[in-house]
Amino acid sequence: MITVTGATGHLGRLVVEQLLDRGVPAAGIVAAVRAPEKAADLAARGVQVREADYDRPETLAAALAGTDRLLLVSGNELGQRLRQHGNVVEAARSAGVSLLAYTSILAADTTSVPLGPEHKATEDLVRASGLPYVLLRNGWYLENYDLAGAVAQGVILGAAGEGRVSAATRADFAAAAVAVLTGDGHAGKVYELGGDEAFTLAELAAEVTRQSGTEVAYRDLPVDEYARTLAGFGLPEPVARMLADSDAGLARGDLHTGTGDLSRLIARPTTPLPDAVAQHLKP
Repeated sequence: MITVTGATGHLGRLVVEQLLDRGVPAAGIVAAVRAPEKAADLAARGVQVREADYDRPETLAAALAGTDRLLLVSGNELGQRLRQHGNVVEAARSAGVSLLAYTSILAADTTSVPLGPEHKATEDLVRASGLPYVLLRNGWYLENYDLAGAVAQGVILGAAGEGRVSAATRADFAAAAVAVLTGDGHAGKVYELGGDEAFTLAELAAEVTRQSGTEVAYRDLPVDEYARTLAGFGLPEPVARMLADSDAGLARGDLHTGTGDLSRLIARPTTPLPDAVAQHLKP
């Protein structure tokens, strides 16, 4: 049995769909979700849908019952994730899963990106659990960039300078998780995952300009000004600060990798930037 947590989120849903596409029997897949009603479409395809709330450990034992391989998709509640992930790791240990895969962040043990510490601490919990594990250190998602909004506004804002980001599509990262969940020989591995070709945000803006026919510029801001600008758009201040400091990390090279781990896991090149932008801009 393969269980995917957060299976109604952007990444988790892609993993479940790709498992089905790979021919994994629907009855052998568990979509572990906080709100089962949001997974009605997966249930209609024969996937087992089980309630699994990271904040309610009592739901996790039943959700993971019979699980052989588990993908723990990291939560999105900043400051709460270590406790939440710990609940899942403990439930996985009690269930005796044979492989726990965790979606971490690129270079979790050294990165200056603000998301790093919670991921690093979760990795430590996973290692200490005694379970066979694999760490999927995902880089930046191409979908993190609002390209349609950039076309509308004519600008991509950031504080990344000339830093290069090894961004890839969520679908590519999902394919890596599927490869680990359906393959062998991954236990104990740490994969640093990113796109084959890194790019600057100015290069991203140029590609959006080329495809949209609308001039889109990259405007580089000081980190504090970028945080204030994001907050002015209505983002909560902690989120705005996190995004701005992440761009500062990008400028320092923390979101760049040349390992090739992602393309090797998925047995093909990662989605080229022009193709990813085209998918993102598609109406």
